[in-house]
Amino acid sequence: MSDDSPRTLGPHVEIVVPVRNEERDLVPSVTRLIAYLRESFAPTAVITIADNGSADGTWALARGLADAYPGLVRAAHLDLPGRGRALRAAWSASDAEVVAYMDVDLSTDLAALAPLVDPLLAGQADVAIGSRLAPAARVTRGPKREIISRCYNLLLRATLRVGFSDAQCGFKALRAPVARALLPAVVDNGWFFDTELLVLAERAGLRVLEVPVDWTDSADSRVRILATALGDLRGIWRVWWGLRLGSPRVPSPADADVSADAGAGSASGLRDAGVSRDETVEGSAR
Repeated sequence: MSDDSPRTLGPHVEIVVPVRNEERDLVPSVTRLIAYLRESFAPTAVITIADNGSADGTWALARGLADAYPGLVRAAHLDLPGRGRALRAAWSASDAEVVAYMDVDLSTDLAALAPLVDPLLAGQADVAIGSRLAPAARVTRGPKREIISRCYNLLLRATLRVGFSDAQCGFKALRAPVARALLPAVVDNGWFFDTELLVLAERAGLRVLEVPVDWTDSADSRVRILATALGDLRGIWRVWWGLRLGSPRVPSPADADVSADAGAGSASGLRDAGVSRDETVEGSAR
């Protein structure tokens, strides 16, 4: 469909599900998410499946879901892998008031979705993150993953002086103008994307809300722990050193207000980011 196709008023929330080689989990997880949005979620919402570099049948399944649920599901494809790259492209082009993402395995209980996005829609927060380390969170995972997670977040507190407790939970949301103000300053396109985004948000003086979540570790997690840990350490060093040198420029809350005046993204934003979108959506989940 042409980038000039007419679009109606955007949804309240766009939920991006970044995927790479997830043909086994994609259809059941998105079907479950659709059912939840229809039955238990009041704001209007759409789901964008952001395929990044899949070599299996994931992209074909994503297009099939977009065809099966017009107005509820969008499908976008990037040739290059990277969760951060996928989120950057989808969020930059969003026409929603709030942009969010969740991992395709739905490890986080969907009951936390409304507490995550409602304060953003009400203007009570700028960024909201699910936290597995908040006192009220309930987490089921092995001791190895638990220790790694806690050590990583302690390292962030010691080096970058962050105030949030859980950087890597795959369950986050931002007001769309805030996302558009922050994204140009975020360098990483992989797993460190989340951490860098949150560090810059805090340094910008934005309001970051933590939401305790119920979380169950996926037995089929695709995270390569050693490679991810090394990448995160390099990212921490880069951000720490960059902040000492005054680079990157940390956006201010006023930047988010200017971004809001500029309006939402469009299908051309995906095109400029090297992304193909299977559908230009003209509806929402409610």
